[in-house]
Amino acid sequence: MVVIRLSRGGSKKRPFFNVVAADSRFARDGRFIERIGFYNPMAPEGVEKLRIEKDRVNYWRENGAQLSSTVSRLVKQQAK
Repeated sequence: MVVIRLSRGGSKKRPFFNVVAADSRFARDGRFIERIGFYNPMAPEGVEKLRIEKDRVNYWRENGAQLSSTVSRLVKQQAK
């Protein structure tokens, strides 16, 4: 099954997350199908913190992909 989830990057205590479409059998930070966006929780004021391509999320959802709970929250947050 395809899951849209976060893949962690960045250094120790400075997380950076890519929003990716990945096969659920692969590791969190392992192989993925497509990078859909990013989330930087440590971004300073005035710098883009979140970007998710809605058209690609809709494409994957139409083809049976599930959103992780965190990505679901972030998609709703970006819609505001």
